Amino acid sequence: MRKRKPTPRRTTSAPPDNSPRRDAATHLLRGTCYGLGTSLAGLAAWWIQHHG
Repeated sequence: MRKRKPTPRRTTSAPPDNSPRRDAATHLLRGTCYGLGTSLAGLAAWWIQHHG
């Protein structure tokens, strides 16, 4: 019984890792996550102070 040759996987045409667009998107996502985390922590602290 013959083994089948593996088919090559298709690769996407993503920009290289050091592209300015990718860097900007990464920083935007990171800033959004930090902002959401800070907001949630502040809201939790406010809620504990007013309901605790």
